[in-house]
Amino acid sequence: MLKRTSLFAAHQKLGGKLIEFGGWEMPVQYTSITDEHLAVRNAAGIFDISHMGEVTVSGAGAEQFLNSVLTNDIRKLAPGEGQYTLMCNERGGVIDDLYAYKLSDGVYFLVINASRIEPDVAWLKAQSAKFSGELKLTDASHNYAAIAVQGPRVKEFISTVIPGASSSAMRVNTVTDLKKNQIGGFKFDNHSVLVSRTGYTGEDGFEIFVAADRVGQVWDAILEKGRPEGVLPAGLGARDAARLEAALRLYGNDMDETVNPYEAGLGWAVKLDKGPFVGREAIAKVREDGPRRT
Repeated sequence: MLKRTSLFAAHQKLGGKLIEFGGWEMPVQYTSITDEHLAVRNAAGIFDISHMGEVTVSGAGAEQFLNSVLTNDIRKLAPGEGQYTLMCNERGGVIDDLYAYKLSDGVYFLVINASRIEPDVAWLKAQSAKFSGELKLTDASHNYAAIAVQGPRVKEFISTVIPGASSSAMRVNTVTDLKKNQIGGFKFDNHSVLVSRTGYTGEDGFEIFVAADRVGQVWDAILEKGRPEGVLPAGLGARDAARLEAALRLYGNDMDETVNPYEAGLGWAVKLDKGPFVGREAIAKVREDGPRRT
């Protein structure tokens, strides 16, 4: 049976055409893929990304552990900053691509792909069992729902949805003060939310992580406050069109556990000079010999 997000009823009410994606029943479109895609490019589109997974990693050894299992250099992050990175097996194949955020010293927030939640968490727990430092690793996916709001007009109304200054992670006076790949803790209707200035469309935008029982209120507020700016609900069709235009990779299509980061065109997210990490030797050999595929 397919899983459903907390916004399933909202998608039905809006006339969303629902399909299977990564084990979830998700909207591929509401009106037309073209209209929704153009809204993202010219105004604003709102996406349900509650199917994505979230993992928290904390403790004195969190930074060392993550740097040993991810390809990018997590030591470069200050509190409130995030980076795109990869999780690879010993053969250099990509287990998943993800975003890693540093919320504070010793506290990290990972956003992983919906279809990879179970294998990712199992692999991370297996790696953590070999790690001797202080570490707590939690699959927090059931704690969060999430919304992405993307497009050039989003910055004109997002602070009316998420008003006020941040209280954790990146400290800013207003949500629009966040820079690309930064994340902050804010209040929505007196409830805590995490907001990052990231996305998967090639446009400016924000991703909002909120408790599942509050996500409907955030969704409705974005549609209401963003209506004068032309916001539309957007489905997987518009997302895929936008990410293709921006040359953004899709796990399972452009990479999997048999594909090396350099073969997927993601060598920029690999820092071979940072020290040992899982898959480093195999990845370094591909870089030296050249990828078999591009």
